[in-house]
Amino acid sequence: MKCIIDRRAQFSASHRYYLPELSEAENIERFGACTRFPGHGHNYVLYVSMLGDLDEYGMVLNLSDVKHVIRQEVTSQLDFSYLNDAWPEFQQTLPTTENIARSIWKRLESHLPIVNIRLYEHPELWADYLGNNMEAYLTISTHFSAAHRLARPDLSFEKNCEIYGKCARPNGHGHNYHLEVTIKGEIDPRTGMIADLVAFQKAVDDYVVEPFDHTFLNKDIPYFEKVVPTAENIAVHIRDLLEDPIQQIGARLYKVKLIESPNNSCEVFGASVSDVMPLLMREPAFAGA
Repeated sequence: MKCIIDRRAQFSASHRYYLPELSEAENIERFGACTRFPGHGHNYVLYVSMLGDLDEYGMVLNLSDVKHVIRQEVTSQLDFSYLNDAWPEFQQTLPTTENIARSIWKRLESHLPIVNIRLYEHPELWADYLGNNMEAYLTISTHFSAAHRLARPDLSFEKNCEIYGKCARPNGHGHNYHLEVTIKGEIDPRTGMIADLVAFQKAVDDYVVEPFDHTFLNKDIPYFEKVVPTAENIAVHIRDLLEDPIQQIGARLYKVKLIESPNNSCEVFGASVSDVMPLLMREPAFAGA
């Protein structure tokens, strides 16, 4: 029987985004504060996902052996390092989150049956790499607070209450929505990025967070004057709002995940996505979050 197991590891390291072929001004324009000398640091959290058959002892792999491999090949070399100098490839391609994930895959693939590398730079930014040449996934998470009422205007109050329960009450109710947006693209062989992270964050802020935050969705967002703002419909609308802006920064929108509450969330995929991968829907808890 096939089974996927995850092994968690962590390391602390610093890095700097700076290309010597660019001027100081050009580096600052492209990378912002990340160009500052001598760099900045993160507490990285790594999840290594492995696929295999259960053996007679009920294991895919001996986790002690897995721990040793990850420590020997990755964390012992990266922990308390300056990433730009830690591995030779980071002198050719900057050590971005997505490029580090790819490099970790390259060092582990001959030792472990890996199917995904997920690397958290911090709890609101992470990358996934699945072994497909230069292709990677980058996710940012953010939040907004908003109120809504679940009710169709063509139905009676009694009928809406029958369908939506307490959520149909006239004055509505609110949530602290948690939003995760995942993009997909090719890692640039020089910058190490699949897209400009600042532009990615700005697109999410400009098209979603700022317009949606501290609103009554039914009244303040025109789309929801005729569409019931369920978590599913909100996620679909966010997907539609972000498709073009994400494309303009050179990536593809892969997935929008909206968490309405700890008990209620939904995911929708980009309009052009045909490779819906269950692995990317598995969310290992971020230790310390």
